[in-house]
Formats: sequence, structure tokens, C-alpha cells
Amino acid sequence: MTMHPSLRRTPLAGTDTARPVTASLRAMRWATSATLAALLLTACGSTPLPPWPSTPAAQRPTAPAPLPRTQQGTVVPAPLGQQQLAPQQPPQRAAVVSTPLPPAAPLVVQNEGPMAPPYSAAVAARFPNPPISYNTPGLGQDRRAFTTNAELGQWLRSLADAAPRGATRTKLLNIGTSQRGEPIQGLLLTRAAGTDPASLDNSGRPTVVLIGQQHGDEPAGSEALLVISSELAQGLLEPLLDRINVVVVPRANPDGAEVGTRVTANGTDMNRDHLLLNTPEARALARVINDYRPILVVDAHEYTVVGRYLQKFNAIQRYDALLQYTTTANYPEFLTKASQEWYHQPMVAALKAQGIASDWYYTTSTNLEDKRISMGGTQPDTGRNVHGLKNTVSLLIETRGVGIGRMHIQRRVHSQVTAISSALRSTAERAANLEQVRSFVARDVSAQACRDQVVVEAAATPTQRDLDFLDPETGADRTIRVDWNSSLTLRTTKSRARPCGYWLAAGSTAAVERLRLLGLQVMRVAEPGAMLAETYRETARETGDRQDVIGTIAGGTGIVRVQVSTVRSAVDAPAGSFYVPLNQPRANLAVAALEPDTQNSYFANRMIEDLGQLARVMATPALVFEETE
Repeated sequence: MTMHPSLRRTPLAGTDTARPVTASLRAMRWATSATLAALLLTACGSTPLPPWPSTPAAQRPTAPAPLPRTQQGTVVPAPLGQQQLAPQQPPQRAAVVSTPLPPAAPLVVQNEGPMAPPYSAAVAARFPNPPISYNTPGLGQDRRAFTTNAELGQWLRSLADAAPRGATRTKLLNIGTSQRGEPIQGLLLTRAAGTDPASLDNSGRPTVVLIGQQHGDEPAGSEALLVISSELAQGLLEPLLDRINVVVVPRANPDGAEVGTRVTANGTDMNRDHLLLNTPEARALARVINDYRPILVVDAHEYTVVGRYLQKFNAIQRYDALLQYTTTANYPEFLTKASQEWYHQPMVAALKAQGIASDWYYTTSTNLEDKRISMGGTQPDTGRNVHGLKNTVSLLIETRGVGIGRMHIQRRVHSQVTAISSALRSTAERAANLEQVRSFVARDVSAQACRDQVVVEAAATPTQRDLDFLDPETGADRTIRVDWNSSLTLRTTKSRARPCGYWLAAGSTAAVERLRLLGLQVMRVAEPGAMLAETYRETARETGDRQDVIGTIAGGTGIVRVQVSTVRSAVDAPAGSFYVPLNQPRANLAVAALEPDTQNSYFANRMIEDLGQLARVMATPALVFEETE
């Protein structure tokens, strides 16, 4: 291996030869934040993971309190879409949206007009319109285009500018700009004393972030989030704001939405960009998550209905909605349990009550010879998985829609609205419990630094299951036995001893910038020092493309895939280099980004150019740091 000029190492003889810094020098020169000092203290012991949820809190003082099935307090409304309506009767409300918008800019038709149904009338009959009609700019009966970005901004602005309703406050958020200069906007809804992030924190209410249309050809989520934003501001969901704050970002990819394509303007699949943060769209969402620290993130998508399923199985997708939560290595167990018991189960019940069929999210490769069915991926690159590693409950809601134009659009929006409002209600009911779990997880992840093992890579578990489809001619159910890759049970394919942190060379500024955008603390070394570390030795190399369960990920420029071994050494850390401690709550994101021998790592994607610019620090370093932004 070629030694990087900024890294010098000395083989050890079983002892730590890292040069200590005297206590007096540390007292004079230590300039890092008080937050880091508090985090360092948490590393003194591991936080045991208690049983769920029966162990009394008195027996385990570091664990969350016992978790009741429901919380006492204000009664929150049933999820929107679950009002009891008489059969074949319209709802009692005149319309979901009570304030019409003035005419917008000239309409750009960015979606196809009427199309020939890709399946028979018998299949179409399986998906009747819901008993409620939703009203957004893009859902007009004679409309050919979905809501334009100008109309979307106008909708959010009208809600933000409306006269205050009691204690409810609204704020239009300008969170970023797309590659073609289109605004990416959101709406904050709260009953906190103010609309700034500090006021939301001080309110004691957890915050929810709702995201739509990361893929531009999946419009139902965006239309549904316009409905949700209106109902939170002035409708049936407004009472939930007694317990939660909500940030709605209806359209994360305005350029893709304008032309009806999955990718951003430069051809990138932004939902595979949440670790690398190459696109301004993904960076905008990262800033929202950092600013508002949500306990729940919901990502609204649509999935392919016919296409390769018809080609592979001669069958049509059966389900209205497909659901999945975070399934990636190192996701805390308590958050998995909260995702399953407090969100997924109630959401399935809410959908079923509306006659909406649901299952786990799944997809299949574009290779027509590959008939395996896979749940959503296990890689730490999607919003679902990256937001989860920020210690949130992170949910994916996919409705049937890609490839069928405007067909069944009211039902698709109804499915999204029902599922999203169920998630909001679950958060309101479990607000105190969720804050307990988050506090515990933050301490526990921080306390794991320097201890035990960390998973570097994990994979889904191959199995088989019976999956329901529809016959493309008769519309009847057709059950097919399929090879099924389950992401609910992960197989560890690579693990290592968990380090105390990572050292990065002074030239790794691009990686440092992205790590900070992920919400990680990165410190700069103020004076030269030494560390006990493991360096990486390359043993094999190949080039290729990033892959997911569908195939090659759009927008990649090719990756360097290496195999490595580690070498224990005393490493000199020059002034100006960087240290990323793992005794911080989002530590597992640092593992995902910095272990070099994975397809999503910053080394594989050339943000770190040389393995000599990176080391695993295996003992708490006695270094002097300077405070940085």
C-alpha cells in the first residue's frame, strides 16, 4: 500500500504508544464544545438494552419507562379517510380543501393524458373510487397534469398566510432549490410558542417530517400531502397539533415532477443519495432533518403496477399500498420494535378498515430472467434507511401508480392519506413513549463506542412465500410461490470491532462536509498527536456501479470496490486533520460512510481518494482539538 504523506504509523508491540497530552495542556488548549464533553462521559459504560416492554422502569433505570398500549389525554381524531360514511354517500364535508386557489401560471402538462388501460376492465374494477373525493389543483376531473410546482407553492403559501386559527401556527419553508432552479418548499404546522426549531424543541412535542415525490413520476404522494397540509392547518387533523409538530415537504424533486421522470435533472435517483448527498435536493432534505430533529419521517412513493411483473409472472400487482420501515445494519432494536408495533400494525388496520389492501413493500429486478422478489433494500443509502440511522422511525409508503398514468388517482391518494394520517395519529398517541425511546437510543448508541462489534455490511435473508397477484384478464386473485428476499431479518456479511472513532486526513474536506450535513460532529486536530488506530491495507480491487435490488442505480459515476485488511498501528495525527467520534447519537452513519469496503462508502464513491487518508481509532485519543463550525 502506498503510504499517504499525512499519515505516519509505527507498528506496536502490544502497547499503546500514542503520545499523551498533559492534563495542564488539555486544560489550557481544549477548545471543543461542551456537547462533546458530555458525549465523552457517556462512553464510560454501555447502556443495557432492556426487554420490550414489560420490565418495570425501577429495575432498569437507564431504560425507557413501561410502554402502555395507549396514552391518556386529549382524544385524537381517527385517521383521515376513516370517518364513518354511509355506503355510496359522499362525505358530509363539502370538500377536503375549503379555500380554492387563484389561477396559477400557464399550465405545463408534465404528465401524460388519458391512456389506454394496461389491463382489463375486470382488473380495473378491483380498484373502485373511494367514498371521499379529494380536491387539489392536480386532481380536477378534466385535468391532464398533476399539480405544478407553482400551484404547489401557491397552495402552501395560502395556508401559511391564512388568518391564525386558535393556537395553530403555520410557516412556509423554503428549504432549497432544485438543479434547474425550482424552489423546494415545505409547510411547518405547530402549536408551539414559535415556529423556529428551538421553539419546537421547547414545546415538548415530537416533530414529524412528511416527504413526497422524491421520484418525479410518483405523484400520488405529493397530491396527498397537499391534502394533509390543508387538513392539519384547518381541518380534521388539526387537533393532532396539540401533541405533535409537523413539517410537510410535498415535492422533493420538482424537476423530475415537471417532466414526469423518476430521476433528478442530472439523472440521479435522489432516493439513493441520502448518504452521499451529491444532489442539492438530498442536501435540502438533510438540512430539514437536522434543523427539526423529527421522531418520525414518512416517505411517500408509488410503485410499478404492470411492466416487469406482467412479463415475469403474467400477473398484475394486487395491493393498493406496500409498506416498510428502516431495515439496515445497526438500526437500534427499540426503534425497529416501535416501527412495527406502534406504526406498521395500526397502519395496516387503518388501510384494511377502508378496504385498502396492503403488504410489505417489495420489488423485482429489471432482469427478466431473475424472478426473485425482494423487499426494500438493506443498504444505508435510501431516505428510509439513512433517516432511520438518525434515530427516527422512518416509514416508506408506496401506492400503486407507476405506469398507469392518472388511473385510480383518487384511490391512490386516498391510500396515501389514510396511511399518513394513521402515522400522524400513532405519533400523537405515543408522543411521550417515543421521546423516551429516542433518549434511550441516543445514549445507547453513544455508549457503544470502542466496544464489541459493528456491522459493516448486511444482506436480506433468502426464503420463499406465497404472494397474491391479479390475473390480467379476469382480475381474480392469483397466488404465486416466489423466491423472497426478506429485509426483516438481516444476515451480517461483514463486521469488525467497533472503533472509538475515525481519523481523516486534512485533505478530506469533501467527506467532512457531507458528514456534517448528516448531522455528525467532526473535530479538527489543533496540535500534532498520536493515536492507537487500525489502518486499511488493500487486498483486492475492482470497479463497477452501485447496485440495488432492481439493478444499477441511476446517476452513479462508477465506484471503486475494494477488499481490505486492517493493521493495528500507532498513527500520527497532524494538526489540521479530523476526528469523527463514535460516542455520538448518529455514530452508525459514520460507520456507513467511512468503512471503505462497501458500495456506499465515501472511499468507494471517491470522496476519500486514498486509504491512507482514513484510519479507525481504537482508543479514546489524547489529542487537542479546535472548535469548528
